[in-house]
Amino acid sequence: MTPGLLRGGLALAALGAAFLGALLVLRAGPGGWLLIALGLPLAPVLALAGDALGGDFAATLRRRAHGLAAQMRPWLWLTVLYAALHIPVPLWPGGFPLLALLSTGALFLAALAYAWERTGVRRASVLAALAFGVGLGVELLGSRTGFPFGVYSYATSPAPTLLGVPLLVPLGWFALTLAATVLAGGRAGLAGLLLVAWDVGLEPLMTAERYWRWSDPAPLWAGAPVQNFLGWWVVGSGLSWAFMQIAPGLSGRRGGDWPVQGGSTADLSLSRLTFAAAYPTEMFFLPGGLVLVGRSREAAVTLAAMLGALALAWAVRGKK
Repeated sequence: MTPGLLRGGLALAALGAAFLGALLVLRAGPGGWLLIALGLPLAPVLALAGDALGGDFAATLRRRAHGLAAQMRPWLWLTVLYAALHIPVPLWPGGFPLLALLSTGALFLAALAYAWERTGVRRASVLAALAFGVGLGVELLGSRTGFPFGVYSYATSPAPTLLGVPLLVPLGWFALTLAATVLAGGRAGLAGLLLVAWDVGLEPLMTAERYWRWSDPAPLWAGAPVQNFLGWWVVGSGLSWAFMQIAPGLSGRRGGDWPVQGGSTADLSLSRLTFAAAYPTEMFFLPGGLVLVGRSREAAVTLAAMLGALALAWAVRGKK
């Protein structure tokens, strides 16, 4: 096993312990808070230096933490904030609307900062405005006419809304599409497929939280018809294609041009990390959220769908 896999596995185990603790707290079981108190702080520590356990652990942890801090870019800090805002959800179920809005807003800003870094402020602003406008437009059209997604309503959605559409929805269209486009290497059809797999989890979670309500006569999954997933693919693929026309270099890597200060970072490097990292991050949190609302079957299907789409993206990009 490589050091990176060892660190990742140990960090995931710590997060899993914290998640189990959250489930125990929700069910008034014993030991829940202890697992949370141990798992949450251990996860980043093990992610940094889990392969140095039994060796020079403290020095390795300090060196790597210092090296990574020197490499952090604005979009990475915002992505970390996005992930961190998921953590209180199990312990504050009533705060889901606020935390969902804040986390989606952080991801939107992370996507904007990433696009800005790679394409400049003008093109990044155009991409964000385009996706926000298209996302809002198709949701207005869809919720009023049933096209292109099927028959649904935002009547029960928590505030804030924009023209009756939850604000986090158009914000999400930009962030999710950008992550899928980068992960797909600029292949619009593949990006659309990644978005469809993402929506497999969004539908049961967001309907459970009453963000929208399906009344389609031909439901396939969580009340959504097959038309919904075809619509997601078409809209997502179209947006991804437009992104690449506006900013052709968006999906490339530019690791070597970010100034790094504060010593060697040979142990851990962020130079190859892209905004595609948002996808596996959501692949962890989205099924977890479904488990917390009692949708274990949907969580398993979501995880399988997103893993399959991720594996396909890696396979396609590996042939390049």
